[in-house]
Amino acid sequence: MPDGATARAWRATIMHTPRRGAVDIVEDALVEVDAGGTIVAVTAPAAADYAGRMAAAQVAGTLERLGPHQYLLPGLVDLHIHAPQWPQLGKALHLPLDRWLTERTFPLEARYRDAEFARRIYGSMVDTLVAGGTTTAVYFGTIHRDANRVLAEICLEKGQRAFVGKVAMDDPALCPPDYRDASAHAAIAETEDLIHHIRGLAGNAAGLVRPIVTPRFIPACTDALLEGLGDLARRCGCHVQTHCSESDWAHRAVIDRLGKTDTRALADFGLMTRHTVLAHGNFIGDEDAATLRAAGSGIAHCPLSNVYFANAVLPVRRLVEGGVHVGVGTDISGGPSASIFDACRTAVAASIVLDEGSDPAKVAASRGRPGSRIDFRDAFHLATVGGGEVLDLKIGKFAPGYRFDAIAVDTMAAGGGVHVFDDVDDLEDVFQKIVYGATTANIKAVWVDGRRL
Repeated sequence: MPDGATARAWRATIMHTPRRGAVDIVEDALVEVDAGGTIVAVTAPAAADYAGRMAAAQVAGTLERLGPHQYLLPGLVDLHIHAPQWPQLGKALHLPLDRWLTERTFPLEARYRDAEFARRIYGSMVDTLVAGGTTTAVYFGTIHRDANRVLAEICLEKGQRAFVGKVAMDDPALCPPDYRDASAHAAIAETEDLIHHIRGLAGNAAGLVRPIVTPRFIPACTDALLEGLGDLARRCGCHVQTHCSESDWAHRAVIDRLGKTDTRALADFGLMTRHTVLAHGNFIGDEDAATLRAAGSGIAHCPLSNVYFANAVLPVRRLVEGGVHVGVGTDISGGPSASIFDACRTAVAASIVLDEGSDPAKVAASRGRPGSRIDFRDAFHLATVGGGEVLDLKIGKFAPGYRFDAIAVDTMAAGGGVHVFDDVDDLEDVFQKIVYGATTANIKAVWVDGRRL
């Protein structure tokens, strides 16, 4: 919180999914937040001390009230964003993953050697994501020192909770000459430099923006780089992010090179920790899932980009019920949408496809994988509480001890995608319509750590 911050309170109908599969809705709840942005109490009107707490907040002048047809929801958590790919959003999705990288993505990312180019692009991106309700973002940067610093500074300036990583990639077998680290040693040293820079940023004492160790994925990194980053992650206590078993090509490339799966290899390199975020994970098997569960690592489920590049549907329900942490990501720009609400919608649709199957040449009984389906409640839980669990942060629900990261959704906003009829829709209907229909136009306010952005 900025200097001079004070405690605040909100009176609103809150909607959240503190437990998987269930929506908790409290009308006219009082949510009290301390000066540091932590929720200290959530009080329902039926509570004996509700009237007294409400009166105290009114007398103190700290009470905010949401208007009619406005609802308070937790802020959205995006676990996987390629920040430099923002100008590529909605382009080149007809290409297979290897060509998409070499023909479009790497040349674009190489342009971030120009820090002013980075400043222009990253400012646009963070503004758009915050306006869409993304209060926590996990970013892949580029190989460039100055551009990564710019990204971290913009996130801090605009108040978004963020993890920013210098992409490490040094293997000449995959990485182009004009876009790769000079050596494993150089990549590790520059990663450590960014860690110190982010932790030392003025105004970042509370760690709103954090560094994250970021090997792009095993095929782009030499063994020496992966070993060195694993050691660095242990020494600095940082989060780790990378891609894991995204597609047939990526999954097979690691097995052919190392004789083991992505998950096993990352564990052996010291990169599988309680604070590891693995993007995609579509081809992880039961042994891999056990490795994740033992380490406490999590998966960033990117259902929209998986449609374009993964060749598979992640069995989210099986993983979650098996004790693996799972959240969601947009994978900008591996899909055409920057909205976590869109990611929720696609997660539900993809789970139905997996559950029921899609090949009409097969009889219905043998077409899918029954028991794979999730619904809107599960999807929103992944996008809030699930993301917080992956990151080991107390975010994603309204409860004492959790950070007040929140969005105000106006279901009657002009140009929005939610259409509510009071004589037809109950409050759970309204919540469902928000998950399936909300757009940026519906999001009227965004808070991180109690501070309105």
